Amino acid sequence: QVQLVESGGGLVQSGGSLTLSCEASGRRFTPDTMAWYRQVSGEQRELVASMTTGGRRNYADSVKGRFTIARDNAKNTVYLHMNSLKPEDTGVYYCYAEHLLHLIERTNRYEYWGQGTEVTVSS
Repeated sequence: QVQLVESGGGLVQSGGSLTLSCEASGRRFTPDTMAWYRQVSGEQRELVASMTTGGRRNYADSVKGRFTIARDNAKNTVYLHMNSLKPEDTGVYYCYAEHLLHLIERTNRYEYWGQGTEVTVSS
């Protein structure tokens, strides 16, 4: 069983910084993709940033230039460095991991989610 354990959320003033961490544990594998999603109450969960094992990064337009995603593959850990935070960045941030198991006849996809960590940016 795989567990994603997040840490680093909290309350910060507008313009401030936070770093979120997420460690995948419980099974020996290296996630192909690790990502951070954000959910605001009453809205759908949205992708904030993702990063593949090979280093390819993808960001939501709203966070480009302010957030940086990074991975430590040896530790199965993903980070989200958030700078110049805005009140609209407020939400619950979820860690996500995807592992693809390539078999002869098909590819199995395994997805895992963390429990979420709350980020509140005050104006």
